[in-house]
Amino acid sequence: MDTAAAPQVQGAWRIDAERLWSRLMALARIGATPGGGVDRQALSAEEIASWHAMIDWALSAGLEPSTDAVGNLFIALPGADRDAPPVLAGSHLDSQPGGGRFDGVYGVVAALEVLTTLAERGVRPPVDIVCVAWMNEEGSRFAPGMMGSEAFAGVRSLEAVREVRDADGVAVGDALDALHAAFPALRRRPLGFPVAAYLEAHIEQGPVLEAQQCTIGVVTGIQGKKTFDIVIDGERGHAGTLAMADRRDALEAFTRIAAALYTEIGGHDDLVKFTIGRVQVEPNAPSVVPECVTMRIDLRHPDNAVLRHLGQRLAELCDALAAPCRVGVTALVDAPSNGFDASLQQSIARAAGRIGVPHMPILSAAGHDARHMASLCPSAMIFIPCRGGVSHAEHEWAEPAHVAAGADVLLNVLLPYAAAGEGETP
Repeated sequence: MDTAAAPQVQGAWRIDAERLWSRLMALARIGATPGGGVDRQALSAEEIASWHAMIDWALSAGLEPSTDAVGNLFIALPGADRDAPPVLAGSHLDSQPGGGRFDGVYGVVAALEVLTTLAERGVRPPVDIVCVAWMNEEGSRFAPGMMGSEAFAGVRSLEAVREVRDADGVAVGDALDALHAAFPALRRRPLGFPVAAYLEAHIEQGPVLEAQQCTIGVVTGIQGKKTFDIVIDGERGHAGTLAMADRRDALEAFTRIAAALYTEIGGHDDLVKFTIGRVQVEPNAPSVVPECVTMRIDLRHPDNAVLRHLGQRLAELCDALAAPCRVGVTALVDAPSNGFDASLQQSIARAAGRIGVPHMPILSAAGHDARHMASLCPSAMIFIPCRGGVSHAEHEWAEPAHVAAGADVLLNVLLPYAAAGEGETP
């Protein structure tokens, strides 16, 4: 970790920290929960309201809002060459049902603040610099997550995205149509246009930066992730009359499978992250032998070879332990580990030094839209600490000074692209 508080270098630019914080708190009121958190689901009325706020702020700064077929929001500082690939910076506006005020939305508002600062200084960059809010990063309403960046990167087709339904049976396609109908005058961009570079600022969602008393994390990459739906089918029976030996109890099979998965997969090494995050039992009645159990598994590891092995072993264990029930294993997400652009990482470290804050390299344990952008263009992430490493919770918190510092770093990394201020082109 670079712990030396480097002196401020003449020429380092700063964003308006008070305006940035005020806008973050304004968006936190959209979908606010009683416990001080946020429930702003993808393509919901609350997300539409957050779009209205973002677009109003953009227009007041002379910036240009637009969208695309999958519901990504773009806000551009126009450049001299409007046809050249732009530079993108952003994250997402949707939240978990009991999420916090900073996850995702910080990266979007920080990017908007950078563009506003550049516009106020009369900067006209060589190419467009664009703030982006990706659609449905969280995947809490529509699964899986990162739909906007996946469709943009060509990982998932628009048609496949539109067919997904939420727990109430609402299709993404219908929710997208409602979103676009709320903004009939918004210009429509082509899906998946070329991009020169991508940057994403985010809270760490872990305890490392806080423990190291470090303000900026220079993210080296994102660990790999696999998710699975596992369905165990048994047979319904009367709890009072069906002998134990004659039962095909799906919940009993689940307990065997779950115990083995926690032991062998979850205990593979110190780097693995294994979670059974959702379990549904049918018919879920007190006097009925369960006939079906569905569970959702989240499996992560930074080593792609280990991740592949564990994913294969997971399926083998399910098959071996399900009898006398049947089991089906469906892979939902297969996202290998990725690294971020070395030159951009160096630019982030230099920018942190310019504004005088400590920085360190860090691997992202959580997934982000930057994962998909890294396959399209030079990409990188900037982390700031969050209190206690807590995220996806109502008491998620980031200090105002750290919020401002991350945006200052983002601004100074983007300055060479804007042909403003001092610095080397990344």
